[in-house]
Amino acid sequence: MITRKQFVSASFGALLTGTLAACGSQGSKDAASGASAPSSAATDSQGYVLVKEGTLTGVSDMAYPPLESIPEGSTKPEGFEIDLMDAVAGKLGLTMEWLPATKFDTIVPLIKQGGKADVGVSAFTITDERKQQIDFTDSYLDSNQGLVTKADAAADTQEALNASGTKVACQSGTTGETWIRENLPNAECVPLDDAIQAMTGVQTGLYAACVADLPVVTYLCNKSYTDCKVALQIPTGEQYGIVVSKDNKKLTADINSALADLKDDGTIASLEEKWFGEAL
Repeated sequence: MITRKQFVSASFGALLTGTLAACGSQGSKDAASGASAPSSAATDSQGYVLVKEGTLTGVSDMAYPPLESIPEGSTKPEGFEIDLMDAVAGKLGLTMEWLPATKFDTIVPLIKQGGKADVGVSAFTITDERKQQIDFTDSYLDSNQGLVTKADAAADTQEALNASGTKVACQSGTTGETWIRENLPNAECVPLDDAIQAMTGVQTGLYAACVADLPVVTYLCNKSYTDCKVALQIPTGEQYGIVVSKDNKKLTADINSALADLKDDGTIASLEEKWFGEAL
């Protein structure tokens, strides 16, 4: 059995979750008055507003391999979305920098507030609800959800898990949480800080199952949680987008152009093969 502490030292890199909240736009809003507060944002030569001139500043949860994680003993993140954003920044003539990691469900509100980061990148599914607060770029990756149980679990179907007293874990604020509440109404949904806590809880028997993005749980079951399995692939047809402030329309448009170029020149397909083992 792999404990959370042992997982942190696994060969593919541990996951560290920071506490600094981060966000991005032209300026922060005063919570009481709604007035724009001063910020250190600078207008880039391309016409959009950046927190730091010449730099695309991002914020992520950083606990979601192989999309993003931080290896033990390092401060440098790695993963599919990390490499993708390096490529995007390069297309824009910028340098990509990351703020310390923050919790997933704080990123959209903080990008909306503005002033700390230019983009939020953390496997964000494009939804109408989130669009009410922020802008999304075009999609760069398709995804479904995956339901994980112990490999030898007797209750490994949706019907069996939809029972009173059954605990099903997820990362708080995700589409996985939404799926559990809508499709397992009789079970107890347990929102947690990150997917690693959910997977570890399934492994130790604390939870009967967990639900998270299919590329992530597939990777984790193959790499570390080998005594767990993806018992159900849930065809939700989700698409990931980069989170940008509604006040930074030009930046959104230019990132869309960069993403289109990276699709056309094969960069995104190459990164999918590198991190997922195949083009998705």
